[in-house]
Amino acid sequence: MSTIREVTHPAVCILGGSGFLGRILAARLATKGCAVRILTRDRERHRAELILLPTLQLIEADVFDPAVLRQHFQGCDAVVNLIGILNESRRARFQRVHVELTETAVRAARASGVRHFIYVSALHANTARAPSYYLRSKGEAEARVSAGVGATLHYSILRPSVLFGPGDSFLNRFATLLRLCPPPVFPLACAAARFAPVYSGDVAAVITRVLCAPDSYGRRYDLCGPRQYTLLQLVRYTAACANIRRHIVPLGSTLSQLQAMLCQYLPGKPFTPDNYRSTLVDSVCQDDNSLQQLGITPTPLESVAPTYLCRQNSRRAPLYRYRQQAGRMSPP
Repeated sequence: MSTIREVTHPAVCILGGSGFLGRILAARLATKGCAVRILTRDRERHRAELILLPTLQLIEADVFDPAVLRQHFQGCDAVVNLIGILNESRRARFQRVHVELTETAVRAARASGVRHFIYVSALHANTARAPSYYLRSKGEAEARVSAGVGATLHYSILRPSVLFGPGDSFLNRFATLLRLCPPPVFPLACAAARFAPVYSGDVAAVITRVLCAPDSYGRRYDLCGPRQYTLLQLVRYTAACANIRRHIVPLGSTLSQLQAMLCQYLPGKPFTPDNYRSTLVDSVCQDDNSLQQLGITPTPLESVAPTYLCRQNSRRAPLYRYRQQAGRMSPP
């Protein structure tokens, strides 16, 4: 087990702190008495969610501006970069959001006297070998982080599998797609792709532990949940929890690629060719799971997912709670 020596009550600036994982991390740090600073494009939009945290500053700022970052990094012990996109748009490109922003943030952190830069990447991100632009850009961002630090600025990199938890964009997205798809059939691309979904609260716990901890400097942490699933198992489980009756039909490679080409033009881009390419690499930990190395027991999907997926089906919520307590809420 790794020995982590933590600095008490570090001052932390979170980039992407108003997002899914960022809100969980901010709440965890605030309860520990840490001074938390979140930079956001739209302060009023997120004010109600975050303003009640007693030690948090919510600041409207352009995170792509180096001078702005240097200003707001002043006095911080650590910077955590959670900013990422799953799909590109005209304004948000992988190179700009993942690579250039991360490099800018590292330089600003070094210039501002920050001691620790934590970057949340993705499992199997790799500049040269990853099949998708998403994973390659995350890998390049990791390289910019490790190359950009110096004698006074240290780094840690977290590489989680897909995240689950209330408000996630993984299981909730499939629940939405299942509802929108006319019955009785739901065609599922990449059904054999494998994932080890990791609980968002566990990832926040890892960040909290490695903050300003010298033993974490220069390390990469691969983070996975306790069990692997195929995408078909996960979508069937989502449908069961949300009480959505669909016959889920796995698609082969050719039809999966065709579905991706068509879905990229739908609102919200639910599935794109780059998403398809990302599934060609199973999102599972190949070696040791760093959660266990840090003394954190990975949270099972079955103990959390029903609590938010079945809310949309209030009549059956008591039944799901009973089945969860009885240990009968496992994916097929």
